[in-house]
Formats: sequence, C-alpha cells, structure tokens
Amino acid sequence: MKKKLVPSNLPVRIKDIALKANVSTGTVDRVIHNRGRVADDVKERVLKIVKELNYEPNMMARMLGSKRQYYFAALLPDHHYDNFWLAPKLGIEKAEQDLKQYGVTVEQFVFDPQDVNSYVAKANEITQKMPDGILLSPIYYKETLMFFEKWKEQAIPFVLFNTQIADYDPLSYIGQDSYQSGQVAAKLVHYGQPSPCSILIAHIDEELSNAQHLVKKEQGFKNYFVQNNLEHQYNILRVELKRSSQSSFIKKLDEIFEKTIDLKQIFVTTSQAYDVAKYLEQKYITHIKLIGYDLIPPNLHYLEKGNISFLINQNPKGQGYWGIYQLAEHLVFKKEVPILKYLPLDIVTKENLNYFLDEKDPFIANF
Repeated sequence: MKKKLVPSNLPVRIKDIALKANVSTGTVDRVIHNRGRVADDVKERVLKIVKELNYEPNMMARMLGSKRQYYFAALLPDHHYDNFWLAPKLGIEKAEQDLKQYGVTVEQFVFDPQDVNSYVAKANEITQKMPDGILLSPIYYKETLMFFEKWKEQAIPFVLFNTQIADYDPLSYIGQDSYQSGQVAAKLVHYGQPSPCSILIAHIDEELSNAQHLVKKEQGFKNYFVQNNLEHQYNILRVELKRSSQSSFIKKLDEIFEKTIDLKQIFVTTSQAYDVAKYLEQKYITHIKLIGYDLIPPNLHYLEKGNISFLINQNPKGQGYWGIYQLAEHLVFKKEVPILKYLPLDIVTKENLNYFLDEKDPFIANF
C-alpha cells in the first residue's frame, strides 16, 4: 500500500513520521525525546525521516505541559506623574495575561520618574530578586549602566523599551528609532512651513545629559535641515522647560516669543505638547504650528481643537506588550529574538485620529 505524502503546507506530526517509518507513534516519541530503548536500525530510520520532513516539535504544547514557572520584572515610571506610562503598563499586563498559561508572571516595580533615587531603589530591588528576565525603560542613562553590568554578571537577560542603549548588549530594544522620529518631525515642519522662519525645539521635564533618546530626536531633527541644505534658511532654537515651576515655564516661553518674532513652529520632544498648547491658547497665539508625541488624553484634546497640528504615535502600549513577549520568546519558547524591534512612526492628525484609537481604551493606541 502506497503511503500518503504529507502536504508541504501542513505541519509535520509524529503520526506522519510513524507512518513513513512503519513504526508506532510511541517509538517515534521515544526516538525524538531520547527516552526508552529503541533498536539502532529503527532509531536511525526514524531520525532520517525526521530530518527529511524537517520536523519541528510543537513548542507550545510542550510549554503547556511544563511545570516551569518564569518570573519577569518590569521597571517602569509611575503613570500618575506622566500619563504616557499608563499605556506600557496596560501592554505589560495584557502580555502577562496572554502568557500566563505558559507559567509567566510579571511583577511591576514602579518608580517616581522625577526622582532618580526612586529609580535606583527599585532597580536594586529587582537585582536582589534575581528574576528570569527584566523589562525596563532606562530613562536615567548614567544610573542604569551599573545595573546592566550586574545583570550581565547574573546572566539575566534584559529588554529595553522607549529608550535605546545599544552599548551594553540588551537582549532586545522595543520602540521607535528616536533619530528617525526627529527626522520625521523636521520634515513635517519643513513641509508645513516652506518659507524661512524660526523653529523651537522644546524638551520638557527631562535632563538631557541623562536622556539619550531626546538627544537623538534633536540630532535627527537638526540633521534633516543640514542634509537638505536648509540650515541657513531656518533658525533652530531649543529650550528646556520644567513643569514643576509654572512661573518659570511661562516666563521662558514669554521671553522666547518676545525675542523671536518670526517663530512659527514648535517641536516638543516629549509627551507634554499639551502644556505648550495650553500656553498658546491662554496667550491667544494662533499662528504657531505645534508637533508633539503620544496619544494621551490632554494631547488628544488639543489635537482635536487644532492647537496641536501633529502627534507622532510611539505606540507605548505595544512597547510594553512586545517587551514582555521578547523575554518569553527567548526564555520560554527558546527562539532567537531580534536585537531591534522598531515600531512604526505613525503621524496622527485630528482627521485620522479615530483609526489609531482602541475601542476599549479610547485614548490608548492599538498595537
């Protein structure tokens, strides 16, 4: 009787190997998992067919039957200080829910993003607990480096999201290419304002010497004008603003507007574009085009009113979700993980906003 061939588009089963080798499925199982006694000639025949059919074990089924538990730690800022961090938190929680059946649990270590000591304390907690894997957004560059060294010594893989630090060999980075996002913002500015003018780059609530992702955004933004021979047509200014002192925040912007009468575009490198939009609204300034990041409620409010022209969506929910999944792919499913997983640079306006909103979470972007 002629044996049936396995269609090439279907996964190879143990039953298929057994039929072709003319043995029982139990014999094939013993050969594949190297347990029990099997005659040498039978073993050789089965292994040859396994190779011919390019058989791959059902890893998912194996994981479901395993008793192994995996403990991941997620180090992330408290979203009560900055609404941006709510979305990664939700993404992390969804990934944990999806991976629970494979023995994965995730503990969140939440720190005050305005207090470096809080960050260090939580990172120390994680180090002492020695998790199987770590997900973090390294917003404090200098303080993070010593933990990278410790985790490498402990052989704990770590995945970064939102802020990329390539020098210390993380397992993976999830997020946007900060340099490219700066270039995209510059192109939006240029196309929206083809005639010469002054442009303001505004960094809000960040210490630039310790925030590499913002430095890269600024570099990408400025280099767009250099690469297109436009640097002499546009006067690019920069300012660092702190929301903790509203009087200082307003005073700095007042000074810039008084001294720069041809200012027509503002690029906010963080998720706080709404603070600048609020300032413009209160001062009755209507000629400024404002570009910022992230689909958080206050930004959406001003986007829909027209005070913000564009928002670049960094997909923070997807960053949290895929960050945990990268750890699971590596540790649970034993797969190779890409060093970089760049998420798309979505340009959002009030006209296309509805396409980016999650029905369950009306101000959180889909991933």
